[in-house]
Amino acid sequence: MADLAVSKSPHRPIERSLTMAIAAAAVLLGLVVAWRASHHPRTDDAEIFANFIGMAPQVEGPIVQLNIHDNEYVKEGALLFVVDPRPYEYAYEKALSDQAALEGEIQDEQRRIAAQVSGVSVAKAGVQTAEADVAHWAAAEDQARADVANAEQGVARAKAEWTYASDNLHRIEPLLEKQFVTVDQVDRARTLEEAEAQTFKQAQSQLIAAQAELRSATAQYLQSKAALEQHLAQHVQAQHSVLTLDPLVSQRGARAADVKNAKYNLDNCRVYAPFDARVTNLTISVGAYAHIGQQVFTLIDARTWWALANFREGQLRHIRPGMKADVFIMSRPNRRFAGVVDSIGFGVTPDEDVIGRLGPGLPDVQRTLNWVHLAARYPVRVRILNPPGDLFRIGETTVVTIR
Repeated sequence: MADLAVSKSPHRPIERSLTMAIAAAAVLLGLVVAWRASHHPRTDDAEIFANFIGMAPQVEGPIVQLNIHDNEYVKEGALLFVVDPRPYEYAYEKALSDQAALEGEIQDEQRRIAAQVSGVSVAKAGVQTAEADVAHWAAAEDQARADVANAEQGVARAKAEWTYASDNLHRIEPLLEKQFVTVDQVDRARTLEEAEAQTFKQAQSQLIAAQAELRSATAQYLQSKAALEQHLAQHVQAQHSVLTLDPLVSQRGARAADVKNAKYNLDNCRVYAPFDARVTNLTISVGAYAHIGQQVFTLIDARTWWALANFREGQLRHIRPGMKADVFIMSRPNRRFAGVVDSIGFGVTPDEDVIGRLGPGLPDVQRTLNWVHLAARYPVRVRILNPPGDLFRIGETTVVTIR
């Protein structure tokens, strides 16, 4: 009877109900956790990351000034270090001097060219004068030919008249003895014959003078033509002797480029911070020799910080760029930082145990059987909003939850 009383204790249904309730609550809690894990992905496989650059000088020489310390925070435009500028100052001054010397040569050449152009103008004026002389003496020769022609006609007329007077005198002189003509008629005929003879001689003299004038005019014409040819040759020679500025002017670009390059190198002796940054890995001091392109320290860009969170591939379907995220860092576990998803990675290094090694020839695939397949993880870049400049460090452990 006692056993029957125990078996029918009123507490047994309550225990079963409580057990069922606890189991249902556990199942419900598991479902909630599973749903939240799927729709609000969370991972502690994350690190803080920021852009960083290696600072390397663009000129070489000893460092004469170093204004920074390791792990120091610097503002954009702050002077970081100075390479000895003296050789580059000398190079810049020499480039300026070479450029000024070239301009002086161009000016001197311009003056010489101006004098040569003036000589060309003088030679051209001589050509024009010679052409005028040729025209003048050509006209004089034509006039002399006309005078010769007129003189020849005059000689012909005078000769005809003298011949007529002489024939008339010879015809009437015999008639004087027979008294067919008077002495006065004979005297007039003789006087006329003498006058016509004198006229004929004068016409011959004028012809000779006209011919001499023609020869003189012809000689002057030929001389003026020779002078014209000489002036033409001088004009051509003067034109060919005129120099050109092209060889000197073409050097202007090279000299200007030398000046700009020297100024560029001189400006690069002083190295400034390109952005707000944190100095790290500083291992040099004043006096160290800086080489072109050789890194001397590193600058971490303090303007933008990210949390690089590696999420499982099954969680990526619930993550989109622009989603909000909560970021916690191990050094400040109780402080939440707001973030936003910037991008989702699209590639990771393939697992050689799965796909083998890819190389020349055929793929090398291992003959193994994996009973457990681990989900691949892809990096999700979460940009931290309004990050404090003195808190984050690259590589710091982080917990990221996508909201």
